This record gives sequence, C-alpha cells and structure tokens, in this order.
Amino acid sequence: MARHPDLIVDRRQEIDRLHGLLATGRPHLVLMSGRRRVGKTYLLSRAWKEQPAFYFTASETTPEQNRQALLTAFAEWSGQPVRTEDYPTWRTVFRLLLDHDSPTPLVVTIDEFQYLGESASELDAIASELNAAWEMRRPERGIVFVLAGSAVRTLERLNDGGSPLYGRFSWQCRLRPFDYGYAGSLAGFDDVRDRAYAYGLFGGTPRYLAAIDPRRSIAENAIDLLLRPDGEVRELIRTALLQEQGLRDIPKYVAILRAIGRGRTELNEIAQDTGLTADNSLREKLQRLIALDYVATSRNLGARPKEAYRYRIADPAARFFYDSVAPLESVLATQDPGAVWRAHIAPNLDAYMGLVFEGMVRDGYYRLQSTRSLPLVKEWGRWEGRDRNREPLEIDIASVLMDGRVLTGAIKWNRTPIEVGVHTRHLAMIDRLAESGVSWAHEARKPTSPLLYVAAGGFTDRFRQAALATRDEVHLWTLDDLYSPMS
Repeated sequence: MARHPDLIVDRRQEIDRLHGLLATGRPHLVLMSGRRRVGKTYLLSRAWKEQPAFYFTASETTPEQNRQALLTAFAEWSGQPVRTEDYPTWRTVFRLLLDHDSPTPLVVTIDEFQYLGESASELDAIASELNAAWEMRRPERGIVFVLAGSAVRTLERLNDGGSPLYGRFSWQCRLRPFDYGYAGSLAGFDDVRDRAYAYGLFGGTPRYLAAIDPRRSIAENAIDLLLRPDGEVRELIRTALLQEQGLRDIPKYVAILRAIGRGRTELNEIAQDTGLTADNSLREKLQRLIALDYVATSRNLGARPKEAYRYRIADPAARFFYDSVAPLESVLATQDPGAVWRAHIAPNLDAYMGLVFEGMVRDGYYRLQSTRSLPLVKEWGRWEGRDRNREPLEIDIASVLMDGRVLTGAIKWNRTPIEVGVHTRHLAMIDRLAESGVSWAHEARKPTSPLLYVAAGGFTDRFRQAALATRDEVHLWTLDDLYSPMS
C-alpha cells in the first residue's frame, strides 16, 4: 500500500482546532509540544492549504544565528526585502511577522522555539519580547501564531504562572503518539492481526511506523528495522533519550528503562537491578520519564493511598526494544538477526503481545464508547495480587463506572476461540476477592455489573451462551471489533 507524501493520519481534532481559531478573525497564540518524531513538524507544515502560512524551524545554534535565519526565511517566503540590520532585537522580528500585510488570515509557526534562547532566562526574555509585540495595538485580523517544540517541559513552562506569556495562549496542545487504531492505519497492513503486531513492535510514533513496508511481512520488517545493528527504527529508539533536551545522566535513565523492560516494575526492584538507590533521586528520574511519556504507572483498583505504584514502559516500541532487543544486543551484533527472530523472539511474540493487547483494549473501549453506547468509566483499572489464602490471581479489567457499577472481564491474545473455563474462572476470582475483603468485588458480583471479554481469536459457542446468561450486560469483542471503526 503506497503512502501519499502529504497523508495526515489522525490529528483531525488538532487540525480542526487550528482552523477554528483562524476562522474567528482574531489573533491567537498557540502552544504545541510533543516528543521528537511524534509528528509535530509533519502536522504543522501540512495543516494549512488555503491561506498564507510561514513556517520556520529554529536550530540548535546561537540566538543571533537563529534570528538571522528566520529573517532570511521570511524574506524568501514573503517576497519582500528584509535587511537583518533593520531588525536587531527579537521584538522587532516579532513585530515584522505580526504586521505582515496579507490579504487573507495569516499563520506563523516557529518550531523548536526552545532553541531561540541558550538558557531558561534568555528564553524568558525572548518570550517577553514576543509578549510586548503581541500586546501592541494593531487592526484586528485573523492570525494564528504557533510556538512549537520537542522540549516538552521547556515549552509548557511558557504558559506557567510567572512566564511573560502566561495566560496569552488561546490553546495549548500536547501532541502524543498514535493509539493502536491510527498506528495500524499508518502501518498499512490489511490484516488486523498484522496491524496489532505492528503496534506492538513499532508503537505509536509516526516516524517509526513510516519506516514499515506493508508489502513485506511483519517478521521481515521487524528483522530489518528493529533487530539489525544498523536497523533504522532500532537506532531511533536507542538514541531517543539522547535527543531529549535538558536530560542529564542518560546512562541512568537507560538503565531504568532496561530494568523495567526486564520486568522490574516496583521501585525497589528497579533500584536493585540498576544499582541506584531507592531514594528521591530515583523517584525524580522516574517522574521525568513519566512526564516524557516513556514510562507509565498503575496500581490495583481500590489501592490504598500509600500502596506502591507499578512502573511499565509506556510506548510499545520502547517496550519491545528494552524487553526483547536490548538483552540480545551482543548476539545480534555477531549473528544473523533472522535466526535470532526465529529462535528467540517469534516463539515468545504472542506472550509479549498480551500486555500490549490490554492497553489496546483500554483505548478501544474509549474509541467504541459512543458508537456502542458503552457505560462511562470513572476509573479504568485491573487487579493483581493474592487472595486471603495467599493464592495468586489476576483480573485484566476491573473498572469503576460513573453509575457506581463495576466493569470486570478478561483479555486474551488468542488464536483459537477461548473456552467457557475462562468465564467460570473469572467469576470465581471475583468471588475470592469479595471473600477476601476487597470492597469493589462485592459490587462486581452483582448481576447488574457488566462483563467485558476481549479475545483476539474469538469465543466458543459455550462461552458465549454461559457469559450472556450470567449478567444483564455482557460485551464480547474480538480483534475485528477493536478495529471496526477503522476498517
């Protein structure tokens, strides 16, 4: 499936919001941030077709060189002569942009805005210059002035209290990776299971997905792009942290991700695996990784306030790298990546997809909510632990609904229809939790509390009959259901 070079997958909400602001006929400041390779530049350089749009990307150089480069680019775009010596300050530069005489509403985008200043104080000073130019009285007209960048926290500070631009932004947007549905669309495979594998291996980052050749198999793409030492996507994932502005002690952050990838999900486990101390410094590093969308946290439904969080790698591409590729780096450096795939990765791929599939189901629930009139969720969750007899149990879906009911169920990445035993065991686990004093389990036992079972490969007739006879509301989904809005 060939991709059109100007194809924009998803981002409809962001485009509509930008166009809506421009249509008001008034000036608007917009702040857009997001990790590298998430698609900011692609979106902002293609969002406008019918009106003048000046786009400039700052470089990691001196403010003076960026000022000169911006003025040169504006002169080429506008066709008007611009002498750099006539615009010696950032305030005069911003006034030039804002006062540009165009017959239609104007769009100005400064991407990687953080590079205009070499320090936080210098960037604040430049923001103050923009604010001064913005506040000058001029005839009202439609202008959308976008500040964008990949230094997420630096950009977001521009709208914090005390910033010169605080309260000036009409819209602040954090661009995030695609969910499984849009990732599958960009990957380009026709088969929904291949789309799911593509998401599990390459995640939702547009740059990674764009490297996939849908004419080749998932295995061939993974071997060439993720396993080979010079694999394009492997190198992008491996160096991702190095690209994060202001992130120090990179080896420690990498060690944390490697530990989580090996299944160390609690603070003390991560500390032991990395050799770091389980103190505030480690917690701060984890919080930084969470803020950058590399790591996510979870706790059991109904957890007490002091109960420890579990950490997991948020993006499936990074999860696959640190779970399956990084531990085999020495092997992959000396031996055939195809043989490594067949011997070590392919046999475990479906087990790996189990956790990925849980995240897909959560996102799929929200995708399908309106079209299938699903009950609103107050808190999506799961439960993992032991009952009062110290017997382990795990419930894939344990979510409190807005109406007070509790939605529970199971998620299976299967190839053949699941048998009725999955249903009976699930009900038994709810009973065990209720008898162990877990408060939400009492509500979950009631006939009015719905069940949700998601099985990639479907259900047997006995399963369907037993489940539907158990509760007033039962949802049975396959992989096709999760992809149905995108099919």
